[in-house]
Amino acid sequence: MTEDAPDTLPPDGLEWRTESDSMGEVQVPARALYGAQTQRAVLNFAISGQPMPRRFIAALLLIKMAAARANMHLGLLTPDLGQAVVQACQLLLEDEDLMRHFPVDVFQTGSGTSSNMNANEVIATLAARGLGRSVSPNDHVNCSQSSNDVVPSAIHVSAVLALRHELLPALEHLADAIADKAGTLGAILKTGRTHLMDAMPVRMDQVLQGWEQQVCDNIERLQALLPQLQRLAQGGTAVGTGVNAPPGFVPRFYADLSAHTGVAFEPTSSFFAQMGAQDTAVALSGQLKAVAVTFMKIANDLRWMNSGPLAGLGEIELEALQPGSSIMPGKVNPVIAEAATMVAAQVIGNDAAITVAGQSGNFELNVMLPLIARNLLESIELLGRVSRPLADKTIASFRVNETRLRDALSRNPILATALNPIVGYMTAAQIAKQAYAQGRPIIDVAEELSGLERAQLETLLDPERLARGGG
Repeated sequence: MTEDAPDTLPPDGLEWRTESDSMGEVQVPARALYGAQTQRAVLNFAISGQPMPRRFIAALLLIKMAAARANMHLGLLTPDLGQAVVQACQLLLEDEDLMRHFPVDVFQTGSGTSSNMNANEVIATLAARGLGRSVSPNDHVNCSQSSNDVVPSAIHVSAVLALRHELLPALEHLADAIADKAGTLGAILKTGRTHLMDAMPVRMDQVLQGWEQQVCDNIERLQALLPQLQRLAQGGTAVGTGVNAPPGFVPRFYADLSAHTGVAFEPTSSFFAQMGAQDTAVALSGQLKAVAVTFMKIANDLRWMNSGPLAGLGEIELEALQPGSSIMPGKVNPVIAEAATMVAAQVIGNDAAITVAGQSGNFELNVMLPLIARNLLESIELLGRVSRPLADKTIASFRVNETRLRDALSRNPILATALNPIVGYMTAAQIAKQAYAQGRPIIDVAEELSGLERAQLETLLDPERLARGGG
């Protein structure tokens, strides 16, 4: 297993070599870095054409590297062998074409054993190349480990790193963009809406402050989950008892992984819980769904306010990014907001699958781990990637149609609500209905029916005062 890696895996038209595992011999592409067990998985799981996510594979490599260093320290691997494994992991992590070495489909064995062995075989090939002698994927690279603790740990490690480096910074950028935009809109009033119907007035900055708080609440909830995600199953090995992981392995492993990633990973208080169940991953998925729901609300508010421009609300004008129709000239659509709603729908769907997968903890092992890994990481990536254009190309750049807002506000009969404490609900309702039926300003009708002076009505019905809650 020392051949060069092919350009694509598995390649067409290349020669084959014979590899063997505990089940016998199998033909493997001649220049593939992987071996027999990976090739069996490639043949058995030709299902979706989707390999495991890059972030998950990178987490596997980080785990293998930390395990090798711990095993070297404990004398289970000789320094030259352990260092060869570490260098192989580093080489793969730096490889821009990393994924061509990891072709195993997401829809594989539920423990993720095929992906763990894929990593073991590729690392063994590169380590053997460096040493000039054979390296065992099982005895050396997988020393003190099992797929059953490596894969659940890789789910947590990859999710933590994706949250810290991708989604949380993107959400903070979105919250900042909303806050900055809100700071420019404090003097602009608009008609509020409940049930999509006219309601009492609000300021534009109040609308955006609501969005900002939603995003900030999501950030806070995600951050609250990080300590749980940083607790790993590594050290539980096959069933949670830690068989074949020698004393001293666990503290050395976690110290090395934490030092290398800059994240304080630690062993879970119960390997049995983390291997037999995936409750933390399910909780994270639920919170990612909450982020998706927030995005759906913000995107749809933007779409409604932008609707028209003539036959809709036309309250704002989103930045024109591309032609909106192949047949209707001049049409421009809210494309980023629509992309955000589709991301939200996908994340909600991913959560439904993770919920089902989380129920598949059969005794000492959950057996839908690859699906959980794939869906979690896709949700994190999609939400992170759509956050920035939502911030920069939608919220930061929309223009307010102040004339349209003022016109609608002046004719809003719901302003009669402010008269309830003085003239009573029934009289205020009569004023509102007559103003709407006659298409007249509410203040003119109120002057006729309420018996109040116009100066007093101007104060009572002042939209700016009402947007402050009457204070």
